[in-house]
Amino acid sequence: MTDYPARRSKTRPPTHPGAVLREVLDATGLTRAETARRLGISRQHLLDVLAERKPVSAAVAVKFGKLFGQSGGLWIRMQTAYDLWRAEREVDVSKIKTLEPA
Repeated sequence: MTDYPARRSKTRPPTHPGAVLREVLDATGLTRAETARRLGISRQHLLDVLAERKPVSAAVAVKFGKLFGQSGGLWIRMQTAYDLWRAEREVDVSKIKTLEPA
């Protein structure tokens, strides 16, 4: 099987897992309330993830993975990529000196 690296403009952020989850839920036909019940999380928490107001925690990633028959790692990697992209643009590291090899 051939691997194809993801290609995305460096100026475009990775997709928030909530956006992917919206597409997946629409395809399954599950309601938000039913999905939250199956996951064992509050409906508000699910809605916050779907609206990209909350990140996908490791615990919720594992639940998404189980519900959709995947690894929770898929969801946590999406969240990590999104968080890292934003942090690289928002965190001021200009006063941190890079260590030189001894």
